[in-house]
Amino acid sequence: MTLSSSPSGSPAVTPALSGPRLTPAEFSRLATTVAGYPYVKLVLDRTTSTVHLIDGALGMLHVQYVAESILGMTRAELARNLDAFNDSVYRADDRRFLLGTLALHERDERFFSLETVEVDTMDAAMLLEFYGTVRALVDASVPVLLKPANHQQEAYLADADVPLILAHELYSTAPYVPLNPGTVTGRLRVFASESDYRRAAEPVRWHDILVMSRMPDDIPRVSGLVNAEHTTPLSHTNVLAAGWGIPNAIQLGALTDLAALDGQWVELTVDPAAAELAVRPVERPESVGDTPPWTATRVDLHKPDLAAAHIAALDTLRASDAHRFGTKAANLGELTHVVRAGSPNWLGFYQAPRPPRADLLGYLARRLGVTTTDVAELSEVALRTVKEHVVVPRGIALPFALQQRFLESSPAIQQAIGKLKMALALGGPVDELCGELGALIRDTPLPADLRALVEDAIARHFAGVDRVVVRSSSNAEDLIGFSAAGIYESVPHVDSVDAVIAAVKRVWSSLVATRGVLLRAEAGLGLDDCFMGVVIQEQLAAPLGGVMVTANPVEPKDFRNVLMNMARNSVDDVVSGTREPLQHLYNTMEGGSRTVALGAEKSDVDDSTKATLGLLALVGRLLQAHFAETTDGACGGADLPVDVEWLVDGDTIVLLQCRPYQLAA
Repeated sequence: MTLSSSPSGSPAVTPALSGPRLTPAEFSRLATTVAGYPYVKLVLDRTTSTVHLIDGALGMLHVQYVAESILGMTRAELARNLDAFNDSVYRADDRRFLLGTLALHERDERFFSLETVEVDTMDAAMLLEFYGTVRALVDASVPVLLKPANHQQEAYLADADVPLILAHELYSTAPYVPLNPGTVTGRLRVFASESDYRRAAEPVRWHDILVMSRMPDDIPRVSGLVNAEHTTPLSHTNVLAAGWGIPNAIQLGALTDLAALDGQWVELTVDPAAAELAVRPVERPESVGDTPPWTATRVDLHKPDLAAAHIAALDTLRASDAHRFGTKAANLGELTHVVRAGSPNWLGFYQAPRPPRADLLGYLARRLGVTTTDVAELSEVALRTVKEHVVVPRGIALPFALQQRFLESSPAIQQAIGKLKMALALGGPVDELCGELGALIRDTPLPADLRALVEDAIARHFAGVDRVVVRSSSNAEDLIGFSAAGIYESVPHVDSVDAVIAAVKRVWSSLVATRGVLLRAEAGLGLDDCFMGVVIQEQLAAPLGGVMVTANPVEPKDFRNVLMNMARNSVDDVVSGTREPLQHLYNTMEGGSRTVALGAEKSDVDDSTKATLGLLALVGRLLQAHFAETTDGACGGADLPVDVEWLVDGDTIVLLQCRPYQLAA
C-alpha cells in the first residue's frame, strides 16, 4: 500500500511525506479545521492500493478530488453527472474508492477518529477494510478510533472487533461548540451558579456577555452568551440568541478560564473554524450608552383586528388569520390545512436548484419510494404519505377581542394598565407593577357572557377529551426579529372547565410579565400594540416527543440535515429545557441519521422509531417550503427553516406546533 498526498496547486498525486507513516506533524501540515477539529480528507483507491491525502489548502470535496485528480475528469463533466458519480463512490457495492476523514483530537489523550462521509453506505466489510488500511498507515503511537457516520454504520459495527467512538460521545465531551458565530464587544459577567446570577448586586445590562453553566430561561436580551456546559441549540435561550443574532457558544471550563475577566470589557469572537472561544480585554467603547442599538430596528407588527369576537376551530383558520387570533393559532390552522389537503408549494425545498443540480426531486422520489420526478405525481404521493402517518390534534382559538373585552370589563385592571404604561413611558421600574397587573388578570372573574362563550366552545369541540393544553398565541411572537421563545405561558394537563378558564387567564397574564414587557419595549413594541390570543388543544400522550428544526443550527450552510431534540414520555421536558434531550440529525436528501447527543436518556430509540423520525424529517421539509409562502415552488425562500413540536407513537406522527425558526446570520 502506498501513502500519497496531493501538493497544493498541482492535480498530480505524488508522495509528499517525510517517512513511511502519517505522523501528527505531517497531519497538521495538511489539515484544515472545522468546529475546532483539525482534519484531513482521504481517499483509498482499492484498484491501485493507494491512500490519497487531500491537502486542506486545496479546499476540494472528496468527489472533486477523485474526479479531477485521479480520473482526469473536467469540473464540467463532473457537474453534468454529479448524482450518478456520487452514487458510484458512496452507494455502489463494487465501488473503487473509499472516502473519509481523519480528525485529530487533543483531550486526556491524543487520538485520531476515522469516519466516512455521512451519506456513505459502506457495509461492515468495507468499513473494516478502510479502518485496517488507515490504521496501518498512521503513526502507531497514536490511537485511531473508527467513528460510524450514521445509525446504519453503528448497526454494522455493533459486534465488530475494532475500537469505536460514537458521534454523541465526541459531541458530549467537545470542549468548544460554536452555536452562533460573530464578534461583539461587551462587559463580561461570570456567574458560577444561577443563585449567584439572581443575587447579583448589579443587574445584567444589554451590553453584557453572560458566562454560566446553564442560562436561565428568563435572561434579558444581552450581547453574547457563553455556556460552560453542553446544551442543545434548541433550548429557549439558544433559540432567542439565534433570533437576536448574538454570538453564542459552548466552552467547557469557561467559568474557571474566564473568571479573572469578570466585570471587564472584552471582545468576544465565536468562530466555527477556531479551536476555542476567543476573548480578549479591551477598553470600554465611548459609544456605549443606556439604549441598546437594536431599539432602532423596527419589528413589523401587524395591526390587530379586535372586531372578531367569535371562538374558532383551529381547522377553520389559515395564516391570514394571525391578526385576529395570533401567529400560533394561525400557523396551527395552516398546518391542519396542509396535512389534510397538501400544498402547491410544499415541494419547494426539493425544487430549488443546488448548483450544479437543477433540483433535488430525484432525492425526494427516493425518500418516498417512487421513481417519478413529475411534480404533480410527487405531490400526490407526498399527500398520501402525510395523510397516512400525520395528524394534528383538534383545538379551538380564542381571539384577541375576547382578551380585550375581559380587560375592559374591570376598572381595576384598566387602572393597573395605565400605571404600567406610565412607568414604561418614564423609564421607571416595572417589576412590581407587572406583578400586580398579572395577579389582577388571573384573579378577576371572567364575565358571565365571556365564560359562556368559552364553555360552549369546549362542549362543542372537546367531547370525549380527557385533558387539553392551553397555549399562548400573541401577535408579538414568532416574528422576524422577535421570536419570544419561552416568554409566554403554556399550561398543560388541564382537565376541567374551571381549570381551562384559569389557564386562559394565566396565558393572558403572561403578556404583562416583566420579562416580556421589557423585551418588547426594547424592540419598540408598546403595551398598546400587543395582544394575546389563546389556543386550547387536545393533549395527546405518546412515548416520545420533541422539537425539530428543519436546519442544522450549528452548521447553517448544511442544507441536507434537520435537527431533532426528543425525550421519552414528555415533550414538555424538551420545550422547557428541564431535561437534556436526545439529539438526532436526519438527512433529508440521501436519507440516514445519526445521534449527536444522548442527553439525559440512558439509551437511544429503536430502529423502527428512527425510521418514523426520518419520515418526520421529510414532512418538515414539505412544511418548510409551504410556510415560506413560495409562489412558484422553486424560490430560495423554501430554505427558510421551521420549528416543529411533535409526538411519535409507533408510525404515527402528531404535529403540535409549527413556526418560523431564525438562524443566526
